[in-house]
Amino acid sequence: MTVHFRQSNVSPQACPALVLNADYRPLSYYPLSLWGWQDAIKAVFLDRVNIVSEYDKTVKSPSFEIRLPSVVSLKAYVKPARHPAFTRFNVFLRDRFTCQYCGQRDDLTFDHVIPRSKGGATTWENVVAACSACNLRKADRLPHEAHMVPAQPPFQPSVADLHRNGRLFPPNYLHDSWLDYLYWDSVLEP
Repeated sequence: MTVHFRQSNVSPQACPALVLNADYRPLSYYPLSLWGWQDAIKAVFLDRVNIVSEYDKTVKSPSFEIRLPSVVSLKAYVKPARHPAFTRFNVFLRDRFTCQYCGQRDDLTFDHVIPRSKGGATTWENVVAACSACNLRKADRLPHEAHMVPAQPPFQPSVADLHRNGRLFPPNYLHDSWLDYLYWDSVLEP
């Protein structure tokens, strides 16, 4: 099936759909749970989502025309993970994209507080976000040997911790129809 976008001055790629769980909460805040317009329309036709809000733009094929969804909610509730996956991104999110040694936000890596060469494991409780300069400076020394103690001791975050931190980093673009389902609107006001 070929689908044509009705208004040529705006690309449908500029019209993502915010994806909410069945309880009308976003599946994730950072990265924000968004689907491209094709995935949103496919989910509508497969009867997996409800359209909550629409853009003022339409797509059409020879047999149908539909306004692009701007917010969809899943019909079946997806139970959130109890414990977030240990990933580099989630470590950075837990540490608010900030070097735990100097506070810088650029060129982040992750550092083993107890170096692997000294038996340190790659776990939530032993890894922190660190800028490249601090990571190189600390090298394979213990925090007290390097005189570098993390600003926040490493810990295993909950999904709620990561969602709370994710709200501190709103995306560059928030469509007006999304604001009722997000918590950035109060953060963005001057």
